[in-house]
Amino acid sequence: MSLTESVESARSGRLGRHVSFLSYDNFRYLKVALAAIAAAIVLYAAVAPYGERYGGGWAGYTLGSVGALLILWLTWFGYRKRSYKPAPKYAHSRVVAGQEAHPEEDPSRLARRLSAHVYLGLALLVIATLHTGFHFGWNIHGLAYGLMCVVIFSGVYGVVAYVHYPRLMTTNRENLTLEQMQAQIAAVDTELLGLVMPLGDPTAAVIRASLDQTPIGGSMWRQMSGRYPDCGTARAVARLRARPQSYELPEETWRQLRSQLDKKSTLVARLRRDIRYKALIDVWLYLHVPLTFALLAALTAHIVSVFYL
Repeated sequence: MSLTESVESARSGRLGRHVSFLSYDNFRYLKVALAAIAAAIVLYAAVAPYGERYGGGWAGYTLGSVGALLILWLTWFGYRKRSYKPAPKYAHSRVVAGQEAHPEEDPSRLARRLSAHVYLGLALLVIATLHTGFHFGWNIHGLAYGLMCVVIFSGVYGVVAYVHYPRLMTTNRENLTLEQMQAQIAAVDTELLGLVMPLGDPTAAVIRASLDQTPIGGSMWRQMSGRYPDCGTARAVARLRARPQSYELPEETWRQLRSQLDKKSTLVARLRRDIRYKALIDVWLYLHVPLTFALLAALTAHIVSVFYL
């Protein structure tokens, strides 16, 4: 094995291993987050302002500043994670095909950043709450705090989704890719079309409905629910199982149609589950990302109103 091959092999092995972001480096960032929470609680309890507690005073401003910096850092991490463009495989130079190439992302580095993002985001909830002095109102300050809570809780859902649903997707796919599942459905449709060609109109209409009226995907709500009440395949399976007397089918043809329709029904259900799991992973971003920008705007208004108005 050449030196280049050895380097590539080691590099591939390093990038291929699984790195858990929740338990990264023996829960390093959980410990950092807990230490930050403990320090914030000590600061809040030890430094009592004149009168009732509020976001002012040096302790309140310190907690508010730390919270604001955490929000900016967490937003920056989200931008970095989504703007990353991996380089083509085996690209060693910074320029590939006339374009600048980024190095392949090290899973341990991404896990480190994501672990910090998750645990420091949860710590932000405590720090920002202490900054408010537990005073909430229907104003720009309360809006900024409320948006922050929604963003954090949507992020918690995102963490749960990314931990839970990929395992279900792997089990559901049974080592098949999305394209392979679609190809199998197309192959079954071809078999069904061949079987239905010599049949009479009543039976042909039912089978053709399974070919033309089997929706997969659709709106986000349809993907998440996984419900397709107008499915032609489901109707065809039900009708053939009932086997009306008007369907004068040879026994062998009926068995072949039943077998192919049952096979298609199973494949379609598996593909819809895969799409549903993917939608349940992605849906939180429809809330998390726009509300993050709304939070930044409210945070800016909160800071300006405190120091300049």
